[in-house]
Amino acid sequence: MHVLVTGATGLIGSNLVPLLLEQGYIVKVLVRDPDKAQKLLPPNVEICAGHLNDEKAIEKAMRGCQYLFHLAADYRLWVPDPQSMYTTNVDGTRLLMGKALEAGIERIVYTSSVCTLGYNADGTPANEDLPTCLDDMISPYKKSKFLAEKAVSRMVKENGLPAVIVNPSTPVGPGDSRPTPTGAMILNTARDGGRFYAATGLNIAHVEDIARGHILALQKGFIGQKYILGGDNLHLKELFAITAHAAGKPGPVCKVPPAVLYPLAVVSEFLARLGLVKEPIATLDSIRMASKIMFYSSQKAEVELGYTHRPAIRAVEDSIQWFRKNGMLD
Repeated sequence: MHVLVTGATGLIGSNLVPLLLEQGYIVKVLVRDPDKAQKLLPPNVEICAGHLNDEKAIEKAMRGCQYLFHLAADYRLWVPDPQSMYTTNVDGTRLLMGKALEAGIERIVYTSSVCTLGYNADGTPANEDLPTCLDDMISPYKKSKFLAEKAVSRMVKENGLPAVIVNPSTPVGPGDSRPTPTGAMILNTARDGGRFYAATGLNIAHVEDIARGHILALQKGFIGQKYILGGDNLHLKELFAITAHAAGKPGPVCKVPPAVLYPLAVVSEFLARLGLVKEPIATLDSIRMASKIMFYSSQKAEVELGYTHRPAIRAVEDSIQWFRKNGMLD
């Protein structure tokens, strides 16, 4: 059972690879940075250098594999050149799926995101069937993931691509070395208590549960179907409160209205475009997203795959413990 994993050094990927090894899979990874992969991944993993637009590297990495997990993506809330994100997330996915068909890959799990799905304005949990369109996608990242998911679905219908799609919610837990935007929020809240918060909500899932959900999708998922891999729905104030409590900090005290955040985002993006800061503190897209309650249900994955998730507090506690162990809370 030879399997290729893209995005193996990311938060979900670095949790998926050890689980695959535990279940007896022989794992190859396609990564941009082999040195990083050697540090993050177990030693009995074959590392192939390359990226999603590297045709020869993809062909070499796929050789001898029966299964493919495609997790790699350019995940940034702000990017000075959106086209680079489309090149990786959309064009790279199309190329990878085409090469998988040529190589005779037997089964594929494509990692999309709940950001490609619709949401209910009243805050009730949404599922995989809620209608949405490209115009509903706010940021270049969301648009690129939406288009990539559509490309995979189209290839399933038109070319017989043997792909199952998973839509993880917000992963939290060990291995967040970058960290992800949500991981950064948890890290900062663990440091200062997250005293200021926006009136938004999101679905928090332990990254290890999401990684296990990927394997369940490979083993039990129906070709062409989408499965939300999520956890608990929390308002941002609740997330900050449990994070602060776990870290022994005072917790959130003040809700910040969008009218205050928009000017900050405009100035922050302007400074980033001038190169005076590496990344903006806040972006217009992130503030627009923060005005929506993005709650989701994993019921379909629970029924069809046997997916389960632990409480969000466990994800937060394990995340804080990992940050502390790796010197990131100092």
